[in-house]
Amino acid sequence: MGDQGSITTISVVGFDSAWTDNPKAPGAICVIRLDSRGARLHMEPRLVSFSEAAAVIGAERSEVSKCLVALDQPTVVPNLSGSRPVDKVAAALISWVGGGVQPANRSKLGMFDDAAPIWRFKQAIGAIEDPEAARAASSGLFLIEVFPALALVALESAYCQRLGAPKYNPANRKMFRLEHWHSVAETIRTFGSLNTLDQIELWCSDVSANLMPRKADQDKIDAMICGLIGLHWLVAPREQSVMIGDLDNGYMIAPAVNGIHGRLVTAAREKNVPIR
Repeated sequence: MGDQGSITTISVVGFDSAWTDNPKAPGAICVIRLDSRGARLHMEPRLVSFSEAAAVIGAERSEVSKCLVALDQPTVVPNLSGSRPVDKVAAALISWVGGGVQPANRSKLGMFDDAAPIWRFKQAIGAIEDPEAARAASSGLFLIEVFPALALVALESAYCQRLGAPKYNPANRKMFRLEHWHSVAETIRTFGSLNTLDQIELWCSDVSANLMPRKADQDKIDAMICGLIGLHWLVAPREQSVMIGDLDNGYMIAPAVNGIHGRLVTAAREKNVPIR
């Protein structure tokens, strides 16, 4: 499969699924296309259900050589209760900056039980879940789990301090700060520019111009962060990203532009979780 002519095209789909398939609270998706001319924003973030996301991915797969889906939701959840080892490692940093890591386990009805939409979605798209193979392959459909909150802390030093996490969720009115909303938009612009993503400046300007954002707008931001994490995983040097955990017990992919944070390394060592 591929574009017309000899140009090899890669598609990165950023999908913030919202975890449950609630019509009143859909997820968001965006598409970045990458070819010999560079990377460009092919589809700006829009709201979607799981089935609509699967349709977008199916359409992308038919038009490109390689497609990588970067999903903001646990994709490997073998544990019946508690948290996955990777969640505990991520929490060592995220909790310190004042954020939270929602524990993933199979007892969470609607999220990770046997009938949860994530498993139908994975079956529907039929992607290979192997992050390293996704980097190396010249063709195919791949899926990786990503975590926007972890990416933001890795990308912006102002967030990477005690209680420094940005408060950019408009649904949490007491905590939300408009200056943090603008700061996150700027962080995304810088991250997109790092991997020379065309049109990212314009999109981030539009985000910043929104003075009364809603939760759906944050979901679109998170979808964009997912897409940028996926793009970074594919095109940046391997040492500028990190994979925490493994394919048996759960994992996350995150940027590590300035190296892997010490709190993650320490927590991974203490909990005997792979980190590389």
